[in-house]
Amino acid sequence: MARTRWYIALLLLIPLSDALLLVVLSQWIQWPVIVALVVLTGLVGMLLVRAEGRATLRSVQRKLATGDLPTNELMDGGMLIAAGAFLLTPGLVTDTLGFLLALPFTRYPIREVLKRFVVKPYLDKKADGFVSGNVWVGGFPQGDDFEQGGPAGQSDFGDDGFGGGGVGGSGSGSGGVGGTEGSGDRTSQSGGSDDVYDVNYRVEEESN
Repeated sequence: MARTRWYIALLLLIPLSDALLLVVLSQWIQWPVIVALVVLTGLVGMLLVRAEGRATLRSVQRKLATGDLPTNELMDGGMLIAAGAFLLTPGLVTDTLGFLLALPFTRYPIREVLKRFVVKPYLDKKADGFVSGNVWVGGFPQGDDFEQGGPAGQSDFGDDGFGGGGVGGSGSGSGGVGGTEGSGDRTSQSGGSDDVYDVNYRVEEESN
């Protein structure tokens, strides 16, 4: 929510800076010249956006024909739409922003910055790390609590007699993987179970 407010404030600062720049320029340049300059930059910018849009569309069609994903081209299309909106807004600051987004030699660096700091973090957050490859691939991601048997020496699996000591630990349960067998008081008090006895027996053989 706070980030959205910053974006709105930034968008409001753009026309304000445009108005201030026009007031400053009016002290040295006559108003008809300023108006003609704004109109001329807008028209040239729209022609540039139109040409770049056609080139981007052809690139998208080539990528789709070869089976590739037109990721960069789609981002270029979005930036060209933003450039057209800036160029249609009267003002020299907005026209400058429009030209930065429309010209290829300035648009490509801006696209890479947006991909690295905006698009990839957003998609990585939505996909749980699958975009950048920062995914958990080594068992249960509980960290130190899991390796030490949970907080205060307790098992992460509860008190049902399994995994009492975590990985390589020992406890009141069957000891987990590589652990020691528990006392078995819980099994004897609950009437015993052949399944539980078989599991404990196999763990004991593997530990021996």
